Amino acid sequence: MSLGDKILEILSQPVARYKAMSVNLFGLPVGSYKRQSFYNAISKLKKEGYVFSENDRLKLSHRGRKYIERKIDSLKQFSSCFTKEAPKDLIVMYDIPEHKKAEREWLRFHLRKFGYTMVHRSVWVGPSPLPVEFIAYLKHIHLDKNIKLMKLARPYKPSLFGLK
Repeated sequence: MSLGDKILEILSQPVARYKAMSVNLFGLPVGSYKRQSFYNAISKLKKEGYVFSENDRLKLSHRGRKYIERKIDSLKQFSSCFTKEAPKDLIVMYDIPEHKKAEREWLRFHLRKFGYTMVHRSVWVGPSPLPVEFIAYLKHIHLDKNIKLMKLARPYKPSLFGLK
């Protein structure tokens, strides 16, 4: 078995579930499926520049490698270091581009995990400070330029129209 065959075998193994179906790193269903579905998926991967054909073999492009690295990175998990009663005194605002949708969903997931409350779709309030490793990871995946943090003078207390 060649190295390329081994890589394709590893990539074809299930790593996640999407809509109750096991999928690989490319988001392709793992298991039995129609031959035409497979050809359509390969055609789409070629069109998007993730793979290319060379000597009657499929090869992973540089863009495909970067995509896989991003997918693997997006699986990184952080645990919450905040108590449920921690004061909510930090506003997190972000504007993450559409092509980074997975990273945006990952960020929302972790903000919920840290006990943050959504004030608006891209404005969250919660305890501070965010973990240092989390901030470093945001820089690693190039989201730091899309996120603004603001410390509140006093803790946020949600109320309807400012009435108590």
